[in-house]
Amino acid sequence: MSTVPPTTGSVSEADYEALVLKLHEIQAVKFGEFKLKSGLMSPVYVDLRIIVSYPQILHRVAEAMWDRVRETEFDVMCGVPYTALPIATCMSALHGTPMLMRRKEVKDYGTKKAIEGAFTRGQRCLIVEDLVTSGMSVQETVEPLEKEGLVVSDVVVLIDREQGGRARLTYILDTLVQHSLVTPDVAAKVRQFIADNQTDKPGVIPAAAAPPPKPKRLRYEERAALAKNPLGSKLFELMARKKSNLSVAADVATVEEMLELADKVGPHICVFKTHVDVFDKWSDEYAAQLRQLAGKHDFMIFEDRKFADIGNTVVMQYGGGIYKIADWSDITNAHLVPGSGIIDGLKQVGLPKGRGLLLLAEMSSKGTLARGEYTEEVVAAAEANQDFVMGYISVSPSSWKNGPGSPGLIHMTPGVQLSAGGDALGQQYNTPASVIGERASDVIIVGRGVIKAADPAAAAAEYRLAGWTAYEQSLAA
Repeated sequence: MSTVPPTTGSVSEADYEALVLKLHEIQAVKFGEFKLKSGLMSPVYVDLRIIVSYPQILHRVAEAMWDRVRETEFDVMCGVPYTALPIATCMSALHGTPMLMRRKEVKDYGTKKAIEGAFTRGQRCLIVEDLVTSGMSVQETVEPLEKEGLVVSDVVVLIDREQGGRARLTYILDTLVQHSLVTPDVAAKVRQFIADNQTDKPGVIPAAAAPPPKPKRLRYEERAALAKNPLGSKLFELMARKKSNLSVAADVATVEEMLELADKVGPHICVFKTHVDVFDKWSDEYAAQLRQLAGKHDFMIFEDRKFADIGNTVVMQYGGGIYKIADWSDITNAHLVPGSGIIDGLKQVGLPKGRGLLLLAEMSSKGTLARGEYTEEVVAAAEANQDFVMGYISVSPSSWKNGPGSPGLIHMTPGVQLSAGGDALGQQYNTPASVIGERASDVIIVGRGVIKAADPAAAAAEYRLAGWTAYEQSLAA
């Protein structure tokens, strides 16, 4: 079997299955009776040190692990000593990301460093680990890295024994049973051993090597019935009716360009996203023209205002001023930085008008602070205010602590292009297949891929097809 090339950008389940079979073939995963470091007798033993003698398998392991973090933001990586060091080295060499090394034993001479390599305080560090049982070896690496001022928020692990981490060894068992390399009796014995010997250590970080089991995705029509915000329900119905999960971001310079674009792309979109405060003029007449186009082409209007002030202030910003956003925009959005009072303020204006609010849970710009605990707080606020909050601006809801959350809440993801990458200002682009299929979002937001095209209508049609195809494939997964 050929090595997975580093430029594929996606490792399929067939690739994972082939890797499991190779690991079994070289006896990196063994079954029998083995005494563990803890003193327990185990029916399964994982010995990944041997992969250094098999360059092609080491390469496959590195690529499988890289595929799981290719959209994650980090500046350097550090392998947990010692078995993960060659894996991290391979990942670093293949993809050009700087690597650091943690010393298990700090010398009392020379530099006396615990962390070797070139880095600066504040850089984000990805930890690479081969095997997790309780997560303690990972924690032992996190502590000296954080002491040096590095930020550690992500870990990629090849195999998790499920004794305090998450279920990945089961995937290996299922694959080997399927290929008659392990008997069902042995597999049952291993599963019972795992269940009986949980470490339940706090702070265990999710493993990410084999494809995680995914809940069945509901159709947009089914989710419409679960949405508690009436506008959110209508949007799900619109998407199903129009067979479109495309939103075009009208990042143009003039009102005239915006209206012309809305007319061109209208037949292909479910949502038209605006930034009217960049224009040098605005009036009720322009708002009426935009509403007329929304009715003509059956799409919703989303003014991307990103409110971020206290409740009393956003009441005036949303309902008044020269823009009077609540009068014409179906959807708007807000940061939760000021606290949940911002939801109360916007709700006071928007709910009587049948509007909906998106909370910014994540952003697609490089270096964003909208992640981790902040995202968790946003999710909690959205879940508690579903009468007005209709969903999120998100980037990777499938990776959230509890997944995408309530099926009645919609996920809209910006920074989408047909090819992945980024721009000079820090915008990170992801493909429709990645956003809808892998990250479990619902709506792709496309800006430059449409508005900079020679034929915006044709480009919108292409993105609409790509987004809808990704959605239909995700239903069959």
